[in-house]
Amino acid sequence: MASVSKDVTIKKYQSFVQEVYGLPDDRQFSAWDMLSNVERFLMRGLKGIRKENQEKTKFNLIISTSWLMSLLNQLHIDIEEELWQRFPYVCSYCASCPCQCKQKRPESRKRVPIDNAKRPKTFSDFQKMFREIYPPETRTLEHAGIHLAEELGEVSEAILAYRSTRDDASFKNVTLEIADLISCLIGVFNSMSVDLAEELSIHFADNCHVCHKSPCACSFDFIVNFKS
Repeated sequence: MASVSKDVTIKKYQSFVQEVYGLPDDRQFSAWDMLSNVERFLMRGLKGIRKENQEKTKFNLIISTSWLMSLLNQLHIDIEEELWQRFPYVCSYCASCPCQCKQKRPESRKRVPIDNAKRPKTFSDFQKMFREIYPPETRTLEHAGIHLAEELGEVSEAILAYRSTRDDASFKNVTLEIADLISCLIGVFNSMSVDLAEELSIHFADNCHVCHKSPCACSFDFIVNFKS
């Protein structure tokens, strides 16, 4: 049985998604299809914020995250490594913890120092890191949601650019933008005071959260018409 534990690492969660959803994803969905599903459920999560429905927000953002991991698997991106290189316990822009962008207003990204001794081990540790870099008390949940939507748009643009060029520089930009997106997604969970890893462990306690099989045996018709 495939499952997600409370102390799961980001790498192990990505591997879980590959084990459970990799086969049907490869057969049925292109990278662009999976990005569409990331967008589909992320927008439903934002609707939950607008309607002040935390359960709707949590559920849809978790589904969006699983689609995002499927996309990363198809693109062969190790997102845990990319997250650490992008956010080594400091803001990726001003290189401070907590972020000082509003005070310093840097005109360009600072060179980010990397101290591997500080590297988080679990998904929850990464969430704690992002809470320290970007304290949720400094912005509203709605603000965090708007930032998440903004980063989703930048991921879409980066993937579209890569589809046009197929070069290494464009692909690297895709990885950077997805790292930014995940940082903002975690930021929304921090604004809700919700442990994302714990929610994942509840949601994915027994293979696929719907059919409870590994690999997932949900029909294509069910997947494309699934509503939360």
